[in-house]
Amino acid sequence: MAETVQIEAYVGLGSNLGDPAAQVKHAVEALGAVPATRLVACSRLYRSRPMGPQDQPDYVNAVARLVTTLSPHALLDALQQIESARGRVRGPERWGPRTLDLDLLLYGEEVIGDARLTVPHAGLKERSFVLYPLFDIAPELILPDGTELKELLACCPRDGLTPAAP
Repeated sequence: MAETVQIEAYVGLGSNLGDPAAQVKHAVEALGAVPATRLVACSRLYRSRPMGPQDQPDYVNAVARLVTTLSPHALLDALQQIESARGRVRGPERWGPRTLDLDLLLYGEEVIGDARLTVPHAGLKERSFVLYPLFDIAPELILPDGTELKELLACCPRDGLTPAAP
């Protein structure tokens, strides 16, 4: 009988609509309920300025650490189901306001690039709202390309990132 392989995955969470802190907290609870997946840790919440158009509210961000036996695409499907359940509507606008955004940042040591999924996440290395929460829960993390998380953090200004009120 084949042994089921458990993969450590990291998910970025963000929201700037409909009580963003509550949206992120509900999403963390939902991540803990994904089949064949265990929530291991979640960073504290951070507040960040929007990446795209500035005429939208600030974001609340966090990063969750999971252990899963789901394939990367099955995990992506689960993340998108959680987004939909929280009122996420995917429109043509990139970086616009949203009730919930869940990004699969890392999936073990895998490097994936297909029509649906890019892992490691394309913006992971330069986004303060990803790197600082990721460091909260995995300070010794090394990316699939051998880059140490702490090296990236040393080169990444906070860019207005602040801990969110509890």
